Amino acid sequence: MRKAALTTASTVAGVVLLLSLKPHHTPTVAVAAQPPSPSPSSSSPSSSPSASSSSSGSAAPSPSSPSAAHTTPAGPTGTYTGSTINTRYGPVQLAVTFSKGKITAVKAIQTPSGDGRSQQIASYAVPQLTSETLSAQSAQIDAVSGATYTSEGYVQSLQSALDKAGV
Repeated sequence: MRKAALTTASTVAGVVLLLSLKPHHTPTVAVAAQPPSPSPSSSSPSSSPSASSSSSGSAAPSPSSPSAAHTTPAGPTGTYTGSTINTRYGPVQLAVTFSKGKITAVKAIQTPSGDGRSQQIASYAVPQLTSETLSAQSAQIDAVSGATYTSEGYVQSLQSALDKAGV
């Protein structure tokens, strides 16, 4: 009888210890200070800004260098494409539209889409990140919980586009 009580108490103590064990790492997002990774081809279309097209479907000519974009005393005007950032679940690339130095739109050109779960995460994370970008007017935004890798890629591509715009 004494042996059974000791075995039961030991088992309960072991289960309590296992259940109270928590991982000690917390994912952090500190990507704004990291420089964007250099692209393998500097002549790719993603490395040069492009003029935005109107909603009627007519395309404006794309400037070949940042200096060809329209810059007002208040800041740049036009659409700048950020670098493609390869994340664990797929690439992230953004196009950022400026009007007189203010971010007016952010379009996700590429988002992780390798599987259904990646598409689902990107579909809820990207609109939240875009909303935060338009509010903050910078790449200093919070990551979306549950979408750490997508958020990191978004911030890095956003910062790349901001750098190309000279903002």
